[in-house]
Amino acid sequence: MTQSKNGEFVRRPLIAGNWKMNMDHVQGITLLQKLAWTLDDANHDHNRVEVAVFPPFTDLRGVQTLVAGDDLDVVYGGQDLSQHDSGAYTGDISGQFLNKLGCRYVLVGHSERRSVHQESDETLRAKVEAAYRHDLVPVLCVGEGLEIRQAGTHVEHTLEQLRADVDGLDAEKVATLVVAYEPVWAIGTGEVAGPEDAQEMCAAIRAELTKLYDADTAEKVRLLYGGSVKGQNAAAILRERDVDGVLVGGASLDAGEFASIVRFENHLVTD
Repeated sequence: MTQSKNGEFVRRPLIAGNWKMNMDHVQGITLLQKLAWTLDDANHDHNRVEVAVFPPFTDLRGVQTLVAGDDLDVVYGGQDLSQHDSGAYTGDISGQFLNKLGCRYVLVGHSERRSVHQESDETLRAKVEAAYRHDLVPVLCVGEGLEIRQAGTHVEHTLEQLRADVDGLDAEKVATLVVAYEPVWAIGTGEVAGPEDAQEMCAAIRAELTKLYDADTAEKVRLLYGGSVKGQNAAAILRERDVDGVLVGGASLDAGEFASIVRFENHLVTD
């Protein structure tokens, strides 16, 4: 997930769209087609910026068929996976199933999984391990709620999640990991952490990974920001040194808006 140039690692930006529980399979295919057409019309350089979408499970087969059939430069992943590989786990989705559908990524520990489904760090660590067992790259989501932010303990809270969720992973696996910082109070609220807030947390995460592993490993990990990202604020956020991409929610359901985020580099001169 990184490119090496003159012995130095250059982290390729990742712009990821989480569709959540939106878009049936017909709507999902239409949305992805519109996104691909919009990016093609704008001559987007996919080698510069990686584009990923996270559709509902029922859409994945259609997305796979469209991506393969039209040779789209878009990758995709699951919104969750089970910590179990198979068995009597009604409603769960195995990493093996996602792998067979051509998924590259899988979200683990999204704030809604932590809060609504009460998933513990123990469960999430098991899900990270399950992702790696099936050659999927986990996009590990960490972040704080409003009370923790107001108390000023948001950095330690988030790093505690990180430590628990990567516990026992070796450096080789961690080097491929994607970590998404989600300030929960900014998701779907219209509120957005400022670029300096995103940088503060991403720098802290990278420093913590350096302590847990080593500097080379930490430099390879891509760190995303997620929380009310739109075309108008993406460039400022992605200007920050340690922010390597964004995890987009509602704005990813609009092909034009999401394409604007993907093409954030076009706004860097004027923003």
